[in-house]
Amino acid sequence: MYTQRPAEFTYYRPTSLDEAIELLAVDGGMRPLAGGHSLLPMMKLRLAEPQAIVDIGRIPGLDGIEEQGGELRIGALATHASVASSEALRERCGVLAATAEGIGDRQVRNRGTIGGSLAHADPGADYPTVITALGATVVVQGTGGEREIAADELFTGVFTTALERGELITAVRVPALGAGVGAAYEKHRHPASGFAVAGVAAVVEVDGGKVTEARIAVGGVTGTPVPATAAEQAMIGIAPADEAAIAAAAAKVAEGLSGAIGDTYATGEYRVHLAQVLAKRALTTAIEAAA
Repeated sequence: MYTQRPAEFTYYRPTSLDEAIELLAVDGGMRPLAGGHSLLPMMKLRLAEPQAIVDIGRIPGLDGIEEQGGELRIGALATHASVASSEALRERCGVLAATAEGIGDRQVRNRGTIGGSLAHADPGADYPTVITALGATVVVQGTGGEREIAADELFTGVFTTALERGELITAVRVPALGAGVGAAYEKHRHPASGFAVAGVAAVVEVDGGKVTEARIAVGGVTGTPVPATAAEQAMIGIAPADEAAIAAAAAKVAEGLSGAIGDTYATGEYRVHLAQVLAKRALTTAIEAAA
């Protein structure tokens, strides 16, 4: 039954990270709330009915963006708008800033957070695909202390992650891209939601007139971002101007996309086709950025 009113719940507003973790560890029926653009719509439709909400949006110190020893550390409560406008990210990891700039609409970008998006693990979200290609590290904290999860190990299924009860994402660490390294993200945007019907992120290193390393991830097609291993291997040794070889490598992204999602907007087969087209665009743009 369609409804616009959430089920009843208890509301908590902790003032520290430790207090929030303690609350979330008590009962699996509690859910954290950051920007609210993922959880609240689900609650209104009764697709999610948490017994309690733990509002972490006002906890200080979790929204900073800074460079640390060749990496960029992004606080979990950094909004999409903050990620998009960060000078540090635009200069040192422009693909992430550009990705944030293309998320949703202005209201979503001003309220939604990078940590909330990653924890929600929507198959059509943009950040999971990009941080997988970047080889990012997600920092989480729970009652047992702090630990780190590699981006390609964080997402375990549709709306599910490797986070344990009581754990919160506190930061994301992405590499600062140096000379000779380029990155790009291309997506087919759903006209209503702005989510990725299919999206491909590529990070390419060029040295001596050849591609020496490539990382490619495909999102929106299956339940989790998929590293395109076959396409990555096919890119090694390709000359940046060899369009035919790039197109052939891009076509190989289909090899890892079994179980493609189909819905009323796009079939699984169409999503796989989109991934191949978008992979060629992302690889071409990343190579140009590496030059």
